[in-house]
Amino acid sequence: MLTIGYAAQTAKSPLAPFKFERRALRPNDVAMEILYCGVCHSDLHQARDDWGFSMYPIVPGHEIVGRVTEVGSEVKRYKVGDAVAVGCMVDSCQECDQCRKGEEQLCRKANTQTYNGRDRITKEPTFGGYSKHLVVREEFVLRVPDALDLAKAAPLLCAGITTYSPLRTWNVGPGSRVGVIGLGGLGHMAVKLAAGMGAKVTVLSRSSDKEADALELGADNLLVSSDKDAMKKAASSFDLIIDTVPVRHDVSPYMPLLDIDGTLVIVGQIGPIDQTLTMPFVLGRRRLAGSPIGGIAETQEMLDFCARKNILPDCEMIRMDEINEAFERMERSDVRYRFVIDMASLS
Repeated sequence: MLTIGYAAQTAKSPLAPFKFERRALRPNDVAMEILYCGVCHSDLHQARDDWGFSMYPIVPGHEIVGRVTEVGSEVKRYKVGDAVAVGCMVDSCQECDQCRKGEEQLCRKANTQTYNGRDRITKEPTFGGYSKHLVVREEFVLRVPDALDLAKAAPLLCAGITTYSPLRTWNVGPGSRVGVIGLGGLGHMAVKLAAGMGAKVTVLSRSSDKEADALELGADNLLVSSDKDAMKKAASSFDLIIDTVPVRHDVSPYMPLLDIDGTLVIVGQIGPIDQTLTMPFVLGRRRLAGSPIGGIAETQEMLDFCARKNILPDCEMIRMDEINEAFERMERSDVRYRFVIDMASLS
């Protein structure tokens, strides 16, 4: 299937139109027309090879909402016309212990990334959602509940599940005390989801400038991390802190905020963190952890939860030809809180 997308040809080139072939349907494949695609900070990192493993040309995009146009002969879960979604992965071995228990994101043989990966069968590069069409193995297609607005749902497939998964892993519920560091694409979803689970939510920010926004999103209060007295007073007051900051930073000031057996989970930064003191870990039996996306079953659970609770990301819709400007704005944190590409603009 010949299709069109936007690709970066090198780490320094802007994204530009790119024609390429999607594979012919295998018996267990679902083909879809992409309607909307979210713009994730990792799209920017990979387009510019910030992590050192980008393969060019690269078509980013792993927050995908579309409609089924064709199904393979063995597909049973979906039919033409269904509203569907695809997140950060499109395949895994399906045989290891992690895949068998629904943790495909932790596949022992590595999951196949939606873009900048390689097809498990042909070894050809995978191309993502900044494109008109997609072909995906049935097991990695998600159903979009009728109650969700298709135009706003796309960021749930990365920003949503990336923050939902640690909230579920650490059993957040009514009465849980959750801190959220950073109020961008990931952070604003962490606030909405934690609040939806009944937690008491506090946003941690270097200034009080975002207090009104935090409260509007569902937080109970904002803690100014540059205020030493306020930070000291907040010691041992959180069960879980979700750290969504996407760049290198120091986690040391936040560790004393955790109660005994509390956990700070990094979901934003990929790469080195600044040196941190171990005393808060040892004396408070506190933990520093990391968390990727969730598995397919958990991602479907998240979509269904958002439908029940009427939780959607705050989005700014853009045309496909505005993506390079969107990348520049995202670097300046000039978006509230997630860009979504209207694929009707790509012809």
